Amino acid sequence: MIVLVLSACPTGLRGDLTKWLYEISAGVFVGKVSARIREHLWSRVEEASGTGRAIMIWNNKSEQGLGFKVKDHHWQPIDLDGLTLMLRPAKPEQESSELKPGWSKASGYRRAERFNRRPRA
Repeated sequence: MIVLVLSACPTGLRGDLTKWLYEISAGVFVGKVSARIREHLWSRVEEASGTGRAIMIWNNKSEQGLGFKVKDHHWQPIDLDGLTLMLRPAKPEQESSELKPGWSKASGYRRAERFNRRPRA
């Protein structure tokens, strides 16, 4: 059994994959194919996906019982002592920027409240 998830890929690729797999949601394909067909489908995904991203998961005879392939995705599979884990990129440290006074929504609300409290002549 394989699961193939596409994002930002051409619709022609999605139509091509429906020859072998069921599309259960937009860009999510499932099916049961041989290893040869699985590799053939992955090569088609790599060629036709352009700038899109793809993840393929299939069952195999490992300790986890599944394998991964990833194309142009932020998360990457890594092997750690025989287990395949998805490496999630670290969030970039946020730069400490000085806030300018008067630029927040709260500042605007306070200013409007002061304006409404003034006696009108």
